[in-house]
Amino acid sequence: MSASTERKNRQAAREAGTDKKMLALEKEAKEKARSKRRWTIGTVAVVVLIALVLLLNSPLVYRSTAYSVGDRNYTTAEVSYYYANQYLTFANQYGSYAAMFGLDTSNGIRGLDKQDCPFAEGSSWKDYFLDAAKDQMLQGKALLDYAAANGITLDESETAAVDASFAGIDEAAKSYGYGSADKMMAANYGTGVTVKLVRGAYLDNALAAKALEAATAAFTYTDAQLEEAYAGYNGERDSFTFSYVQIEAHDHDNAEAEATEEQHAEAEASAEAEATEEQHAEAEASAEAVKAAYEAGKEADFAARLSAAAEANGLTADEQTLSGSGLYFAKEWLMDGTRKAGDLTVEESGDHVYVVVFLSRDDNHYKTASVRHILVKAEAGEDGTYSDEAKAKAKARAEEILAEYQAGDKTEESFAALAEKYSEDTGSNTNGGLYENIHKGQMVREFNDFCFAPHSKGDTAIVYGESGSYAGYHVIYYVGEGALYSNTIAEQNLRSADTESWLKELTDSYTTREGFGMKFVG
Repeated sequence: MSASTERKNRQAAREAGTDKKMLALEKEAKEKARSKRRWTIGTVAVVVLIALVLLLNSPLVYRSTAYSVGDRNYTTAEVSYYYANQYLTFANQYGSYAAMFGLDTSNGIRGLDKQDCPFAEGSSWKDYFLDAAKDQMLQGKALLDYAAANGITLDESETAAVDASFAGIDEAAKSYGYGSADKMMAANYGTGVTVKLVRGAYLDNALAAKALEAATAAFTYTDAQLEEAYAGYNGERDSFTFSYVQIEAHDHDNAEAEATEEQHAEAEASAEAEATEEQHAEAEASAEAVKAAYEAGKEADFAARLSAAAEANGLTADEQTLSGSGLYFAKEWLMDGTRKAGDLTVEESGDHVYVVVFLSRDDNHYKTASVRHILVKAEAGEDGTYSDEAKAKAKARAEEILAEYQAGDKTEESFAALAEKYSEDTGSNTNGGLYENIHKGQMVREFNDFCFAPHSKGDTAIVYGESGSYAGYHVIYYVGEGALYSNTIAEQNLRSADTESWLKELTDSYTTREGFGMKFVG
């Protein structure tokens, strides 16, 4: 190797060594740069996350505007309250049945945006309740403006009634394990919701309701208008009373008679399946046998005659009174204008055959009744039943109250005072026990019979009453006749329709818009 070549090689080696060092330095610099960028990006992400957490927990978010109606801005917290209230109202109304609508209430308002709502295609339950909340705020704002324009305000007693809703709320919050009432409100309705906010919403809603009542009361109708409206229902609001025997085209009794569990299960499964032609034929034959026995009967009471005919064939008869719109079998036959008491028909509906006897039709052209009453409840036993002793004690107390009334000046006002003092009916004991425009079938049977028997103003009586929620005695004072029930029905429908139209016209003049805070609702 020549000296020149060796020098060239050493020179190349040195240059190569220098290049490697430079490459190594460059690589190290790049690694440091990448590391710095990763640290910087990570730091920024953490900072953003912290900022977001602070933002979500900041009062500023929940005081920001989420929804505006006209010139009023609703904060995120306010919208959260109305939204959660819509959900809670629905959940409380339907309870466990909410699941039938596809609403899972196990997590409260959380996750509603991931649950499909069957009432609006392509919408979630969150959309559904949020839309309802928006409607409530829109109507509320419009009615509050109407109240202001017409000098409608809440009086002291109405404001006190709202405040009474919050009495003892601090103690209630502590009993449920919350540190304060505000924390309880936030837990149930959303972050930022406080007692002050909810009280304000209560006051707004109370005033809006008062304004709506005033606007609704302004609509007036003549007797001719009411009669025309009722006639237009074409019997759908008339009351139809009929007796009937329902015969299933399935033999459930055979299932009970099967000897083994397997046979029993097979029979039950068969009963749940569609009836066969043979089973239909058997049901129709049973119906014809009941019909023949009825037509051969001599009882003047048509309902009793059908009961006897049914019993003779191992069946039972029932009686119902329904409006025309509520009839679910033999509707056309029952609503036939030529129908008379005692008429019978056999009709099939699904897997049932019905023997139906027409008893009466009421077009509701009768006077309603107005009464005052004092309810004395019998005390229920541990098993929820009422002993004869408990009933006797309640009756004796009712007699004492009536005697106290009769020993006084025996006026409607004195009876009303006793009702407010003694009555256990929370629906009327704050207004002197008054029920106005009672219609037939509205009250329990004995109460109803008193209301629609011939009476003069001031007549009194003690009648027994029992329903699923109580048993006891009513001390009743007859006030007098009210309006025709047909007019009451027509007026309610007309007033409802006119109010809806008025409210739509009122709210259509308002513009609405969503704000930044809406994304934090729910």
